[in-house]
Amino acid sequence: MHKLSRGHRDKVHQFMAITGTSEKVAHQALKASDWHLEGAFDVFYSQPQIKAFTDSRHLEELYNRYKDPYVDMILADGISLLCNDLQVDPQDIVMLVVSWHMKANTMCEFSKQEFIGGLQALGIDSLERFRERIPYMNSELKDEQKFREIYNFAFGWAKEKGQKSLALDTAIGMWQLLFAEKQWPLVDHWCQFLQARHNKAISRDTWSQLLEFARTVEPTLSNYDAEGAWPYLIDEFVEYLNENGIVQTVQPNDLNQIR
Repeated sequence: MHKLSRGHRDKVHQFMAITGTSEKVAHQALKASDWHLEGAFDVFYSQPQIKAFTDSRHLEELYNRYKDPYVDMILADGISLLCNDLQVDPQDIVMLVVSWHMKANTMCEFSKQEFIGGLQALGIDSLERFRERIPYMNSELKDEQKFREIYNFAFGWAKEKGQKSLALDTAIGMWQLLFAEKQWPLVDHWCQFLQARHNKAISRDTWSQLLEFARTVEPTLSNYDAEGAWPYLIDEFVEYLNENGIVQTVQPNDLNQIR
C-alpha cells in the first residue's frame, strides 16, 4: 500500500474495518469503484460469492435465537432482542434499512425466508458480522437512489396488513424518521398541516410525491409551479404555508433540502 496516497490508504482501512475483508479485496473493490467508498461497498456486497461466505448452520442458529416460541416468525419481542444484541435502538432508522435488505413485508415481523435471505445477501452469519455491517447500512441512506428505494419501501412496510393507505400517525412518524436523515426544513410544518387540516390516512401517491416535492421545490416555494401535477394535498399544503406566512420563516442559510 506504499504506492497509495494517504486518502486512498485511509479508504482501504475504512473498508477493511467495516467489511472485515482483506487488504487485497478492499483495494480491488475501491479500485473498481474509482475509489468511491459507497460504490466499493456496492461492488463488494453485490458479488455472488458473498452468499457463499455465510454458514447456513449459523444462520439457522441466529434465526432460532430470535424466533417466536409459538409462530415460525420473528416478531416484536425477537426484534427487540436482536436490537439489544446489536446495541441499536429499535427506533433507529438503520432497522428500516435492515428490513429493506430483508424485503420484509410488515413492520416488526421477519419470516424465516426474509431473515435468512437478507442476511445471506449481506454476507452476515454472526452477530459480530451483523454489527460490522451497521455502518455500511447507515451509509446507504446517503445514496440518493437507495434513499428513494428505502423511502418507497417504507410505505408498504409500515401500513397495516390489508390496508391500501398508511395511517396518519404512522406516516408522520415515518416522515420524521426519514427526513431527519435527509433534511427537509418543512417537514414539521407538513406534519402539523396534516394534523390540522387532513386527519386521514395517506395514499401511496401522496407518499411518493412528497419526496419528489421535497427534492425539487425550494422550501421558500420560489420554484413551485401551481400548474404542476402535484396531489391535491400538496397543493393545499402550499396554500397553508402561504396563508400562515410560514414560507417567510425559512432562511437561505437554513436550507439543506434534498437534492
